[in-house]
Parts: sequence; structure tokens; C-alpha cells
Amino acid sequence: MRARATLTHWGAFTAEMSGGDIATVTPYDGDADPSPLLGNLPGSLRHRSRIASPVVRRGWLRDGPGPTSKRGSDEFVAVSWDELTDLLAGELRRVVDTHGNQAIFGGSYGWSSAGRFHHAQSQVHRFLNMLGGYTFSRHSYSLGATGVIMPRVVGTHDDLFKRSTSWQVIVDHTDLLVCFGGIPLKNTGINDGGTTDHPVRDALRRFRSRGGRIVSFSPLRDDVDGDCEWFAPVPGTDVAVMLALAYVLATEGLADREFLARYCTGYERFERYLLGTDDGVPKSPGWAAQLSGLPAEELTALARRMAAHRTIVTVSWSLQRVRHGEQAPWMGLTLAAMLGQIGLPGGGFGHGYGSMNEPGLPPLRSGLPRLPQGVNPVRSFIPVAAISDLLLKPGEPFDYNGQRLTYPDIRLVYWAGGNPFHHHQNIPRLRRALSRVDTVVVHEPYWTAMAKHADIVVPSTTAFERDDYSGSRNDPLLMAMPKLAEPYADSRDDYTTFSALADKLGFGERFTEGRTAWEWLAHLYEKWAAGLDFAVPTFEEFWEQGSLRLPTEEGLTLLADFRADPVGHRLGTPSGRIEIFSADIDGFGYDDCAGHPRWFEPDEWLGSPRAERYPLHLLANQPATRLHGQLDAGAVSQASKVRGREPIRMHPQDAAARGLRDGDVVRVFNDRGACLAGLVVDDRLRPRVVQLSTGAWYDPADPADPDAMCVHGNPNVLTDDVGTSKLAHGCTGAHVLVQVEKFNGEPPPVRAHEPPPIVRRV
Repeated sequence: MRARATLTHWGAFTAEMSGGDIATVTPYDGDADPSPLLGNLPGSLRHRSRIASPVVRRGWLRDGPGPTSKRGSDEFVAVSWDELTDLLAGELRRVVDTHGNQAIFGGSYGWSSAGRFHHAQSQVHRFLNMLGGYTFSRHSYSLGATGVIMPRVVGTHDDLFKRSTSWQVIVDHTDLLVCFGGIPLKNTGINDGGTTDHPVRDALRRFRSRGGRIVSFSPLRDDVDGDCEWFAPVPGTDVAVMLALAYVLATEGLADREFLARYCTGYERFERYLLGTDDGVPKSPGWAAQLSGLPAEELTALARRMAAHRTIVTVSWSLQRVRHGEQAPWMGLTLAAMLGQIGLPGGGFGHGYGSMNEPGLPPLRSGLPRLPQGVNPVRSFIPVAAISDLLLKPGEPFDYNGQRLTYPDIRLVYWAGGNPFHHHQNIPRLRRALSRVDTVVVHEPYWTAMAKHADIVVPSTTAFERDDYSGSRNDPLLMAMPKLAEPYADSRDDYTTFSALADKLGFGERFTEGRTAWEWLAHLYEKWAAGLDFAVPTFEEFWEQGSLRLPTEEGLTLLADFRADPVGHRLGTPSGRIEIFSADIDGFGYDDCAGHPRWFEPDEWLGSPRAERYPLHLLANQPATRLHGQLDAGAVSQASKVRGREPIRMHPQDAAARGLRDGDVVRVFNDRGACLAGLVVDDRLRPRVVQLSTGAWYDPADPADPDAMCVHGNPNVLTDDVGTSKLAHGCTGAHVLVQVEKFNGEPPPVRAHEPPPIVRRV
């Protein structure tokens, strides 16, 4: 056994290896609060769910490309790498020559590897760009609404995370943290480029020790770990609560009108709506109390406290993964602007604290090495959460961010990195959408649901079976990631696969530039080093050292430079100021996103007629035991299961009303689908709210039936496939109405982590 240090999304660690697999992990000794998710790694490299060889779906191999309902239920045929390369190159050439490059949808979600070079998203996009381009997606499931609304309101969305007010400034200066969606520590275990420290728990401890108070608005008590003032609103009513707080500020002379006049535009238009001047409905605490179930007098008292103390208003990412999701971050920023503390140490606005281990951490002063992806000559794109619409509605127009676009006719889906069966809403509809195209290609290390729905499956290595290095924009260490084990079975890294394909298609030299993967690592590092304004070791020295500490910007306060000089540091909005009212958005004329933040009644909430049929509000949040669906078969993830199913939490009152007990297998259902889950009775959530995390690998009782019940507990069989609004088309999979009943009889076995049938030619 030999210890090797490396990096992943969950943290840096040293691995003890045995038999070609990770036997034990020891967290990096500089990590203040190592993530328990590291416990999913042992045994992951040789797990039975690994893809051992190139395979092709039998029906595709026999009948050729074309629409089919067999994806997800057909058996696979093992082929050689040479045959796979020939088949895949031929299909890419056929699609491009017959239908054009816009007929290829290049899907990737980027979470597949923390590495800077062997990053699936970078590799597949570089390859497809050199092929002549592809239809692409914009933004992310995590931040689909934010990625569109915040650039229009404050000129950016990236800076809200990478240049957010630092935890140290909050510890030193903030009195009140008013958190819509809480600050769930479970999410701070991860960062998309890797992370070497987890400081949030200690920062909150020091904040409380100084006398700071946390106010959490969430139906889940444990969205803040430890002491807080917990408000449990009806899910989906956060914007109404924010409006009520703003109403108190406006009507009691507590709003900072000088700040609003100098740094914002359009407040007067918004205030007419807030006071009910035009619609006759004042957005008062009494009005919000009827919607949210929260006492009006407590909201009034909180608004006064916010105005009297140094206050940060934070909005979690989860609040924008709902219908009209643009409104929560917009209204949160507006509320902070009314307090007039934006740009002051310890005051202002935050978005995403507790959503990932990035907000609040000092950013690097420099960039990081990066593989050039080239330029995509195809301009056809979709918002990322519109995959099913893209595949089901070729030629149909749609609205997006002020544009009128058209869905192209996709014939080939090329997916490398990520699993849409975790992210995407309404899996039955997604399965039907995938059945419409000619060919689905998937690069994967594991037999995820997406791999099982492919025609051509390319077995990829994990991050621990290749050399790389990585870091993130809010972490001080660039870390070497030396290979820990040889590639599993007949798997290959994506660079090797794409190099062979590019060579077959005639642009191999352009794709590789004559470099091996190791030579690329050295080249990218040296090119990056040459552009720095500080000295770094040579690549060979860095690799020998194992890590490199980079300078960071300490003590940041979000928008402090703008507050100090709003002309010299004008925002990237049309007015150069915070746009509480956006003339551009107003001019789009959308019925589901107005020119200023406002309350839109949700499609699915406990105040709707639909709740009479489905009386429980399900929150499909991020899991505490894994990152999305990654390593669902790992020990930490499996330990959380109840009789092999994903746990669903329910309040004791609701369990008793249904005759349910802790540990029961239950059926969770609505008119879109059903899944099984294992019941956990818990009083740390609001009555009539249930919580079922995303990420349990989709496991249909009948793989041939798109409407089959998922026996493992994936909530996306229940969610509606509709975007946040015409503005952003973001993901809305966080909230859904359901009913829950006991499952009688013997539950079906869970086969989510088993390979599909694979045959070999004689």
C-alpha cells in the first residue's frame, strides 16, 4: 500500500491504495472541516457499476441510427476500441454531412472531474468545435435563473460568488445574517474545481461568538446548523416575505433613499407596486402572513432590526430553482439596497452562502491553467434546462432573455461529463425526448442512467486513473493530481478517445497539437506561468512539490468599489447602477417576469387548488451524502438509505395522519410519476412539507416503460418540465406537490448500480 495525495470536489486527501482501488482516505491536514463525502471514495475505482469496455446498443448495431423506444431497456454488445472509433466517427460524419453541425447537441455538465486538463466539458467542447461546431447549452441547473437575471440587475453573476463578501468580514462586522434558504453546511463540502479547506463552520462559530445573529427563512430547520432564529414559511413564499420586510422599510421611513437615488435606478416604479398604489394590494406583513403563514408582527419587528443593525441579506441558490425563480435573488438584492448597506463591511447582499464552498472565500489574484476549447462556429443554443423541449420540438420558436429563438432539429446527442437523469426535470418526458434522436453517445466511468440510455457507450477513466492538476478560483492551492491507479479494465481517458476520433475524422494533429496528455499538462502550466506577475516554480518542481500556494485577495466586501466610486466603477447594466426596475426586461413584455421584482403565485404550492389532490410540498434539495448523483454507491451515500431507498423526511403529524412509521417504504406520487423512498420521521421541517434529495440513481421498475415507478427514490420522476420564465428558462425542479402512502408488499429490488445486459460476439 502506498499513500498518494490528490484533490477532488470534496477536498484534498491522501489515499492508501490496495488492489488497484482506494482503500482508505486521509483528509488534507490543512483542512479545518473535512467533508464526510470523502468516505464515498474507497472501493469506487473497481466497483461493479464501472463500465469495463466499449459497448454499442444491440438495436443500433443491428438496425443503424434512428429514433427508438428501446433506449434504456436494450442490451449492449461489447466492441473493440477500433470498432467503436470507426462506428462513432462514421456516425458523426453522417450527421454533419446530412444535417449540419447544428444537429449535434453537445451536452456536458462539467462536474465529471476536478482536473484542469482531463475535464470532460473542456475535452468534448474542444473536439466538437474542431469538428465544425455543435448546438450548446447556456448556464446551469444550479443557477439557470440567476445567470440571466443578475447580469441585467447588477451587471454580473459570477462576482456574486467569486468576489462575495468574505467570511472574515462577516465575522468582524455583521450583526444580522438574514438568510433566505438558510446556510446549509452540507453543501459547503464541495467546489467544482476542487477545494482544500472548509472554513464555513468555524466562521459561523466565530460570528456567533462575537454576538452575531442568524435568521433563517426555510421550511427545513437544519438549513442552518446550530443556533438561529428559525422562520418556517410556506415553501415558495420567500419573495412575499421579502416584500413585506421592504414594505415596513418604505412605510416607516427606514429605507435609505439617499442610497437608492445615487446607486440604483427605478426604485420609484417598484415602490408603487410595493405600496399597492396601482393594483390596490399593499405588500404588507399582513398580506405576506396570509401567504407564508408567518406572523405579521414578527416580520415587522425583524424589518426594524435589519434597519438598525449591520445586516446582510442572503439568498440561497435553491430559491431560484422554482417557477419565477428570477424573483428571489432580484428581490433579495432590492431589499438589501433599501437598507443602504451594500458595499459597507458586513452589510449588503449575498447569493449562495451555503450553496457551495465558494461564496465567502478569498478569490485568487490570478487565473488558472486552462485547456483552450476553440470557437464554436454554430450559434444555436438552448438554456440548459430545456433539453427535452429541444429534442421534442424541432423547428418550434421559444422566448429567451429578450430573444426569439428556434429549436434546431437534433439528430445526435453527445454527452461527456454529468448525468441529466439527476439534474433534469420530469424523467418520463426526458426518456421520450431521448428516444426521438438518431444516436446518443455517452462518455462515462459508471453505468449511470444516462449511460444505460445511450447507443454508444465510451468507458472513461476516473480522475484517479490519470495525471492532472487542479484548483478553483476561490482556493489558494493549485494541486497536482498524480495517477493513483491504472485505468479500470478497458477504459481510456477522454483525451485518448477524442484524439483517435479526431485522427479518423481528419483533424487529429489540430486537436492534439502533437502533444501527449503529459506534454499538455506541462504546456498549459508553462503558458499560464508566463502570464503571471509573480514567480512560480517550474512545472517539474511543482509536480515534485505536489502543490503551489497562490496569492488571494483578502477582506473583500461585495460592491465596495462601486459604493466608493459609482462612476469609476459603474456596473455592467445599461444605467451603470443597480436596476431595481429594468426597462429592458419590462420591454420584453413577458407575462411571467415583469420589469421589477414582484410576487408571482407559484404553480405548485400549498396555496393552490392542486394541493387538494397532492397535499404535501416536496423539497428536492441537494443531498448531504454525495455530490449530486456522484458515487451514489459509496459507503456514505449507502449508509443514508432506508431499506435501500433514498430517505424521505416527513413531519410526525403528517406521518401519523397516514399511519406511517419511521423506516417504512413509501410510495411518493402525483399525476406525473411515482417513486419509492424510505421514510424518516423528523420534526425539523414544517408540517405538510416533505424532503427527498436529488441524486439517487434512477431505477425504473420496468426499464421499457418511460412511466414506470422509480424504485430507488429519484424525485425527478415527479417534477414538472417547465422553465422559470420566458426570461431565463431555468430549472424548476426544487419544488413539487405530491402525496405519500405506505407501499404494501415486498418492495422491488434496487438495481440502480448494476450493469445492463452485455453480450460479446462469438
